[in-house]
Amino acid sequence: MTDAAAPAVAYKILTGEQLSRLLADGTFAGAPVDLADGYIHMSTAEQAQGTLDKHFAGQDDLHVAAVDLAALGSTVKWEVSRGGALFPHIYADLPLSAVIAHAQVERNSDGVLVLP
Repeated sequence: MTDAAAPAVAYKILTGEQLSRLLADGTFAGAPVDLADGYIHMSTAEQAQGTLDKHFAGQDDLHVAAVDLAALGSTVKWEVSRGGALFPHIYADLPLSAVIAHAQVERNSDGVLVLP
């Protein structure tokens, strides 16, 4: 994906405990799946709903963090994932300084994820 075509912001869905760790430590090394895969899985605004539905169905105490991808520089790689789409992956810890907003996962009246 070219830099001009790449979204400036991506999203990470976190459990309450993971968000607390990020806020307390100032950095997040990743969820168990991230650690196993060697990178932090992120989603674009268009992909976040699918990620929430597929990987977090039935879970409570979820939060979403909006991440400034430019702040992460070359640690962000756009790679083919679910459905052949390009997803942003972070090949480093996620620093709190790159998080521009975070909020508890909320859904609108149609059940669609509301992003911060």
